[in-house]
Amino acid sequence: MPAVVIVGAQWGDEGKGKASDQLGTRVDYVVKYNGGNNAGHTVVVDGDTFALHLLPAGILSPGCTPVIGNGVVVDLEVLFAELGDLQRRGVDTSRLKISSSAHIIPSYNKRIDALNERMLGERKLGTTGRGIGPTYADKMNRIGLRIQDLFDPSILRQKVTGALRQKNQMLSQLPAEEHFVVEDIVQELLAYAPRVAPMVTNVSTLLNKALDAGQTVVFEGGQAAMLDIDHGTYPFVTSSTCTAAGACSGSGVGPMRIDRVIGVAKAYVTRVGEGPFPTELLDKSGEYLRTVGHEFGTTTGRPRRTGWYDAVVARYATRVNSMTDIVLTKLDVLTGIERIPVCVAYEIDGMQVEDMPENQSDMHHAKPIYEYLPGWSEDISQCAAFDELPDTAQGYVKRIEELSGCRISAIGVGPERNQTISRFALLPESA
Repeated sequence: MPAVVIVGAQWGDEGKGKASDQLGTRVDYVVKYNGGNNAGHTVVVDGDTFALHLLPAGILSPGCTPVIGNGVVVDLEVLFAELGDLQRRGVDTSRLKISSSAHIIPSYNKRIDALNERMLGERKLGTTGRGIGPTYADKMNRIGLRIQDLFDPSILRQKVTGALRQKNQMLSQLPAEEHFVVEDIVQELLAYAPRVAPMVTNVSTLLNKALDAGQTVVFEGGQAAMLDIDHGTYPFVTSSTCTAAGACSGSGVGPMRIDRVIGVAKAYVTRVGEGPFPTELLDKSGEYLRTVGHEFGTTTGRPRRTGWYDAVVARYATRVNSMTDIVLTKLDVLTGIERIPVCVAYEIDGMQVEDMPENQSDMHHAKPIYEYLPGWSEDISQCAAFDELPDTAQGYVKRIEELSGCRISAIGVGPERNQTISRFALLPESA
């Protein structure tokens, strides 16, 4: 049975939650391996909409074990608020497992996050302000707090003392009442220990044993390739490894165990926050995509920037992730557009470039070169098979498949769990 990684193939918000939710109905484990509650998944099940921020989408699938890996940063307040909301709606959350090595987002890092953005001024990154970046920075600086520290008050106190020695120095220009007190933070965190204890496990051992036993594991990536800390549009990126490689480091499963990498891409493109976006639309077409596609952040509510499908980005995502399949979402949003532009290359300083620019400056100045494909006006939301789509819709899918360098195996034609057309099997029939 396979280990399958699901990644975002653009700038995030592609519909990865729906993809992993659908696979979650047929798999044993769904693992969140990076990020935190700075991104969200919206999943619609039988007409009910679930907005997930920190939890893996697999938590909505009975019989599937949802897992939070060591590569995730966990806001404990958000975790238990989200669990409580699902429990009130009748969702069984008792199967959730959390890595003992996952890092905790302490309250002081939320303050530091906001302060960092304010200090950047016009060069702000557009973070969500949820303490994600400072917590990953603490991890690399080796002053971070981990889930396992909740069960050793002495160690926790030592670590908080060391971290606040640095943090309060950063806050020295603020009034004294805005500084953090070690014991306040320690007691705040210790209060969560008995609640989180039943969920904590060695995730690496858990998942490797599952794969040894022939069970199927899906790794659900947060954010997307173009927001990856190494391979994205730096510095306008997130603080974790969003590519398929992050599934291994963020869970403790070796790379040779990964069987398939599924990239999720919208039939157009969106991004949130600052940074380059070559196909961005600042006209009525962009507003149309935003309105019809309901392009507002699941976590932040911020309006998303919108643009036409970018095949340069898709080819790049295919390469850096070794993508085997693409799940194309929101094809229905393009219904009614007479001619649909697709970016096939960039113009940079008068030169046509078909690959991702090597440096940041070129990406900022890249102008899209478009190919125009005929659109369709028929309602496709009830189409259950590829050949039920209008010929021009089929042509659109086939052309962007060719341009992206990866087969399009599934196509979303609506928000519901069952509004997905399958062209090629994403999992073996026995899975």
